[in-house]
Amino acid sequence: MFLYYGIACKRKSFWCYRLLSTYVTKTRYLFELKEDDDACKKAQQTGVFYLFHGLAPLLQTSEHRYLVPRLSLLELKRLLGKFGQDAQRIEDSVLIGCSDQHEAWFALDLGLNISSSIYASLPKPEMETELKGSFIELRKAIFQLNSMDSSLLFTAQALLRWHANHQFCSRSGQPTKKNMAGSKRVCPSSKIIYYPQMAPVVITLVSDGVRCLLARQSSFPKGLYSALAGFCDIGESVEEAVRREVAEEVGLEVERLEYSASQHWPFPNSSLMIACHATVKPGQTEIQVNLRELEAAAWFSHDEVATALRRKGPYIQQENETLPFSLPPRLAIAHQLIKEWMERHACSSRLA
Repeated sequence: MFLYYGIACKRKSFWCYRLLSTYVTKTRYLFELKEDDDACKKAQQTGVFYLFHGLAPLLQTSEHRYLVPRLSLLELKRLLGKFGQDAQRIEDSVLIGCSDQHEAWFALDLGLNISSSIYASLPKPEMETELKGSFIELRKAIFQLNSMDSSLLFTAQALLRWHANHQFCSRSGQPTKKNMAGSKRVCPSSKIIYYPQMAPVVITLVSDGVRCLLARQSSFPKGLYSALAGFCDIGESVEEAVRREVAEEVGLEVERLEYSASQHWPFPNSSLMIACHATVKPGQTEIQVNLRELEAAAWFSHDEVATALRRKGPYIQQENETLPFSLPPRLAIAHQLIKEWMERHACSSRLA
């Protein structure tokens, strides 16, 4: 009996720990808000709101960084009232997360012109003056945002864009209705439920064992080189997508590949970036650039990449010509792939 009681106590303690886990309780709370409109509306009473205008977030400047202001429900109602808007517009907001203390976070776009919306776009300059901030394109602002703010704004922009682009049912043609949290849209006519989706994209850093291959598209900022990337085709596995993209874009055949990490990326639309390292077959390293996909591609040595990582205005010497050479920002998963490759190369050099 004593032994059984001891085991029972341990089991009880284990499950209490599980129930009290901050991550578990927060995840369960968010699930409840997504599934229960009344619970979500109640959470708005004590929650905070991030504002957007035409998918551009409201930001405030502080030295060389951007701060992301948040409004309480009362502050948001006052703002809407000042611009002649009904508080019911708050129901257009989407849930983007919560704190460990279960303070719910929402995002609301006051500048989207949607044909099915009964609300007009609020004047941007007047709102910026009132809010003491600016609505700045997210792609331009990411360099001055911290990682937590950027992640929340990525989620918010992706959800707001998805709702703006999925106002009607693809089968019935009738308007769809968003639930309170914005985790789905339902067609009242066909009863089809639509959920926000991300497009899978493989992003691959190719190496020949000594060098890494970086490429650029004409749309990139001048001098920027990055890892190869491309959307997964229907029916493909990640491995098949990596091999196909490398073959299509630079004419090389992958011998080995290894998964690294993943990242949500909102540009140009919502994508799931699946990052991998790939090694090409020995002796088959001659690049044949597909000019319909890329502007240029080249092999870069460890020293060249190290210089680019260290300097704000890096460059390389190639064919007796000085070319600007920069890498993706730290926030991008391509940057992490390059850093991993550098660390592995440094480790193997020490062991050699």
